[in-house]
Amino acid sequence: MQFKRPARRQMAESVVPMINVVFLLLIFFMMSARIAPPPPFELNLPATPQDAPRAEEITLYISAAGEIGVQGRSDAQAWAQLATLDTGQSVAIRADAGLAAPVLAKTLAQLAGMGFASITLAVRAP
Repeated sequence: MQFKRPARRQMAESVVPMINVVFLLLIFFMMSARIAPPPPFELNLPATPQDAPRAEEITLYISAAGEIGVQGRSDAQAWAQLATLDTGQSVAIRADAGLAAPVLAKTLAQLAGMGFASITLAVRAP
């Protein structure tokens, strides 16, 4: 006696892989998003002409011992080099974390005395 085999039912497509992909995308976008608090009030920033030249930034390096370096020069040569540069340029200070605060304050005073008005200090994000 031969019995007919029952017809195989088609297996339903599993949605688990799609759910995994959605969760991975969700995690990716949550990790790559930058969540910043809204500004306390609305600002109307000033505009500049499109063809206005942007001043280049001068990078000033300071070691933990207080030695400075700028554009390949160090110490006295670096101060002489800074004196020849345009004071309208911004100075970015990249100082060692072990630098004493009085040394940094003295350097800032010297830069201000030379006429540099825009000075920024580079820091490492926590």
